[in-house]
Amino acid sequence: TPSAVVLCAYLEMGSIDLRDRSVIELGAGTGLLGIVATLLVLCLPSSTCPLMQHILLYCLGARVTITDRAAALEFLESNVQANLPSELRPRAVVKELTWGKDLGNFPPGAFDFILGADIVYLEETFAELLQTLEHLCSEQTVILLSCRIRYERDHKFLKMLRGRFSVYEVHYDSSKDVHIYKAQRGSHKDDF
Repeated sequence: TPSAVVLCAYLEMGSIDLRDRSVIELGAGTGLLGIVATLLVLCLPSSTCPLMQHILLYCLGARVTITDRAAALEFLESNVQANLPSELRPRAVVKELTWGKDLGNFPPGAFDFILGADIVYLEETFAELLQTLEHLCSEQTVILLSCRIRYERDHKFLKMLRGRFSVYEVHYDSSKDVHIYKAQRGSHKDDF
């Protein structure tokens, strides 16, 4: 989706450091965002010796949990396997997560970053999505959501999100009409 591509490009700009961080992607679909988050460590200088590259790949890459509903997992898993080099595959795990339902399978507050692209589109899932975000977040967790703001429901979700988190727009791609929002628990208002 355009939102996933824009968020991938934003991550590739380097303003967010995912090295050796715990990352979860919600509603992954094809898994593009989670795959890119896992691959970002590959931007090592070409002069780095092969042994050191292997060590750095193992030590510095993000640990990424790529999630979606059960129906999407088979395709998601095959996409992740096909697009990650074998040495990085252990750093990416595909897991089932239906918002608001499978939260016991995920330790509360265990992720440094939560990523989501185009996951705000079904109004009936908003409460479960917010419940999931709250469960997965610690005080330090950074949420990055990319989406188009086209309908009243999109504004409604942002209002609901702002009721529980500090939310700021950190990037706008006018060519694709995609916004990226950064959210954290309320105590981090001054960190942006």
